[in-house]
Amino acid sequence: MIKNIVFDFGDVFIDLDKPATAKAMESYGFTSITPELEEIFNAYEIGAIDSDTFIAKTNAIFPKANSKVLIEAWNAIILYFPEYRLHFIEQLSKESNYRLFLLSNTNALHIEKVKEHMKMERYERFKNCFEQFYLSHEIHLRKPNLDIYEFVLKENKLTPNETFFIDDTKQNTDSAAQLGIKVWNLEVGKEDVIDLKAKLQVC
Repeated sequence: MIKNIVFDFGDVFIDLDKPATAKAMESYGFTSITPELEEIFNAYEIGAIDSDTFIAKTNAIFPKANSKVLIEAWNAIILYFPEYRLHFIEQLSKESNYRLFLLSNTNALHIEKVKEHMKMERYERFKNCFEQFYLSHEIHLRKPNLDIYEFVLKENKLTPNETFFIDDTKQNTDSAAQLGIKVWNLEVGKEDVIDLKAKLQVC
């Protein structure tokens, strides 16, 4: 029986344009994510470096792009949070049938952009739906590493087979499943988080 639900954020609740950052940086020399860039991105995502350091390191690789350009390109991925999804999670929270958690790989610049898009009143309404609101740059852990799921389970005394995890990235749901967590790898554009109850019925 499922008692706990852990949600991803991007492309589960808030819409993303994942190719947007790469596209915005093409004219500044971006062609692909190199090992150096991946190291910088991952460090930023777990809060190992702050935003100023992140921008400085990225700027050193793309000297033709100033900090304003880099921040705009980085945040181009963030789109909108449909109102019907906010209503859905508020209703689910109100019903109190499950313990609800958010677990997101994100960073300081992106979460500030999210707040700007959503407006603080809507962001706080969303955040208040969850018992815990875990952002990778604040807890210094990231998906798909097993330690992030172990952290959530241990911190909240959750039993894996009573826990349901929703994420749009298969690598993330695959790693959670290794610990015995029930998972839903949500297919963006084909499925929607509001279909959750139908998914839970087949667990």
